[in-house]
Amino acid sequence: MGKSQQSFSKSEREKKRLKKREEKRKKMEARKIEAKESGKKGIEFAYVDHNGQLTDTPPDPSKKVKIKAKNIEVAIPKKEDETEDFDPIRKGTVSFFNQSKGYGFIIDSETQEKYFTHISGLIDEISENNKVSFELEKGQKGMNAVNVKLT
Repeated sequence: MGKSQQSFSKSEREKKRLKKREEKRKKMEARKIEAKESGKKGIEFAYVDHNGQLTDTPPDPSKKVKIKAKNIEVAIPKKEDETEDFDPIRKGTVSFFNQSKGYGFIIDSETQEKYFTHISGLIDEISENNKVSFELEKGQKGMNAVNVKLT
């Protein structure tokens, strides 16, 4: 003969499940009784008026706005060309550069922001306190200075 598969933890879980089901049934019965006493017939409707506010009255059909389907934009709106007045070449000063490890940092002269640069992004050899011009490129941890040249 086989041993019973019913363990203590299984019986406890079953008791909790049955208790939860019974509580849910009691709550449902209480809601039904309350609805009969108050005269409500279930869930009330909520409407959205022409201003986007929730109300309990239907919206006025005279204030309805007609929108053509072709005017609805589902995607992100296209950006206008902002490159007209933006100069991609920036100027700055090398604040730190480790020749043996091949990386350093450049401080932009306009914004005073510090940008990482790697030896692979250099055109000329640089050292600390050199004035340089560079371009920015998106890197793994932020913007990186590339095409770095001495000025």
